[in-house]
Amino acid sequence: MKGKTCVVTGTTSGIGKETAVALAAAGARVAIVCRTRDKGERALDEIRQRSGGDVILFLADLGSQRAVRALAARLTTALPRVDVLVNNAGLILDERLLTEDGLETTFAVNHIGYFLLSRLLEPKLLASAPARVVNVASRAHHGATIRFDDLMGARSYDGWKAYAQSKLANIVFTYELARRLAGTGVTANCLHPGVIASNFGSAGPALIRLGVRIGRPLMKSSARGAETPIYLASSPEVEGVSGKYFVNRRAARSSDESYDPAVAARLWKVSEELTAASDVP
Repeated sequence: MKGKTCVVTGTTSGIGKETAVALAAAGARVAIVCRTRDKGERALDEIRQRSGGDVILFLADLGSQRAVRALAARLTTALPRVDVLVNNAGLILDERLLTEDGLETTFAVNHIGYFLLSRLLEPKLLASAPARVVNVASRAHHGATIRFDDLMGARSYDGWKAYAQSKLANIVFTYELARRLAGTGVTANCLHPGVIASNFGSAGPALIRLGVRIGRPLMKSSARGAETPIYLASSPEVEGVSGKYFVNRRAARSSDESYDPAVAARLWKVSEELTAASDVP
């Protein structure tokens, strides 16, 4: 990875932090994106210490479109190239909350954040090709649908269903992005990292928190969970591979719903409308 520059979001803990450590240790310059300065600086110090690599910190709340646009502008100015973008930041909530843009927070952070940052960095990725976009999804997408008639959960809200919908959106977005970038040298893939023993879900529904506590001994460590995103970001084995969903470093089939071209077209259109990103090259 020497000579390459990677952007990794959601790096204060868990698989995001482990992914950043591995990429920096492999010689890449790694730009980590964290929401708050205190946690970001602690993560920066740890990642630098563990990797011995070149790591720089950027701050942004990925639930804020204004912040995502400012982040993309700073990254574009500060980084001569972007070879890899790992969209990892995510959350699950117990209650319905709205962002400053008026969007349901889980959908805003988990999908719109991925969509908008990827689109805004697309010119830099294209200029750096061959380049890769890696989206961290989840097997939670199985059984989910994208509720276009109540996308923000205004009529009925369930924290787990909102999370599952956002993870399905990650996969649908990945497939459509790969289709649109075909032939450019920029690939897009997504993955299920496994069920991870981390702080993820601490603000989620009570049943999820209980399940995490009970099941923690059987869960993957963050380091093991990071194996697939690291693989997709760096391995020559997947050079040129695009539009795939990976589990345990192997291509796998995602849900039938995720392959529906009508769903993909509608999600892309709605995402553009929600972000006013139709003018992004």
